[in-house]
Amino acid sequence: MKPGLLVVDIQKAFFENDATTTQSLEHAIEYINAAIALFRAKHLPVICVQHMDQEDNIVPGEAAFELPEQLTILDSDVHICKTYGNAFNKTPLADELRKREVDTVIITGFCAEDCVLSTYRGAQDLDLAPILLHNALASGIPENIQFVESISDIISYGALKKVLG
Repeated sequence: MKPGLLVVDIQKAFFENDATTTQSLEHAIEYINAAIALFRAKHLPVICVQHMDQEDNIVPGEAAFELPEQLTILDSDVHICKTYGNAFNKTPLADELRKREVDTVIITGFCAEDCVLSTYRGAQDLDLAPILLHNALASGIPENIQFVESISDIISYGALKKVLG
């Protein structure tokens, strides 16, 4: 198993939705940052996926597109821009993972029931093993996180740490 970490759609635009979404994102970022540190320590790929939407002005160069300051993504991490819910759809994500011989994706991010779940299913379609990191998903509807986790393979941070040794 060679895992890669996907950080999906943790962008400033989504902090502006409402207090519930902001709180969910802030909680998820704590776990995402811990996973990022773990993956870096193990020299495993960290891939930042950012959503683009011309109509909502979520495009490179605009504040809404940017990453929040508390997220520890680096410029040296792989950055992928997407326009569909599934981060594999019409992006170089699959090629980047193949280049790094990644066969398992640990998925984190926003929104659990939309882009995260779409990307999870997209990974399955490509014969990758997708796993959601528990507590590292965000949504404006907390129950949706529980639902997505209930129909997906998940791993806790503690178990991930042990698996990666």
